[in-house]
Amino acid sequence: MRMRWLDRVVAAAFNNAAWCDAVCRTHGHPGEFEEALWLNRAEVPRFYPNVVTLTPRGETQQLDALSALDLPGRWGVKDSFATLDLAPRGFAELFSAQWIHFSPERPATTSPSGARWVRVRDTAALSAWEAAWSGQPGSTGPAPAHAVFRPGLLDEAGVSFLSAYHEDTLVAGAIAYRAANVVSLSNTFFTVAESGTLRAELLGQVMAAFPGLPVVGYEHGDELAVWCDLGFEPIGPLRVWLKT
Repeated sequence: MRMRWLDRVVAAAFNNAAWCDAVCRTHGHPGEFEEALWLNRAEVPRFYPNVVTLTPRGETQQLDALSALDLPGRWGVKDSFATLDLAPRGFAELFSAQWIHFSPERPATTSPSGARWVRVRDTAALSAWEAAWSGQPGSTGPAPAHAVFRPGLLDEAGVSFLSAYHEDTLVAGAIAYRAANVVSLSNTFFTVAESGTLRAELLGQVMAAFPGLPVVGYEHGDELAVWCDLGFEPIGPLRVWLKT
């Protein structure tokens, strides 16, 4: 991997760790940044790891930190560079994926879908967004105390929850987060058939909100192919491990 590709993966990994930390802070359990990894010694929200590695060169430090991390139950490690073998330490690989990168010099192509794109700005809209993201569109969503995405995230610098509406129906959404001089695109959902057009519009919305910054994320399987068709490039592998 050439250095420029490695730099992109490092930025994407740090952005992801910073996002995990932002989510955990709103739950009252911020994590810790060390040289080689981000870690959280407390219970984290569902779908979030307790560890995110930040460099491909800190294997000894990362493994020592994992050995010292005494957590009950099942917990996850995001191996951002796919360099760790955690099976001998009681972990099972949950999935592998590719980091993806969209250059700010590359124009986003889009065809108007007729959707109205807005930024989520209040608790009610955030609850509706989470309900649609979790597969329950049209419901009011979980109470803030039981939500993955707490209202405090709306006040976090660099965070944008985006929603697309057809008339009054929420049909798509995503989270954009700026950190480490990149913008991550995550938690995307589409509830209508024309998701291809909406994806392209979403990318255009993110690039307009954060001009001049690369857009990053990670995907696998069919989703990886779909986003690459829109101009994203795979830049490096990652693995997610789960303590068994």
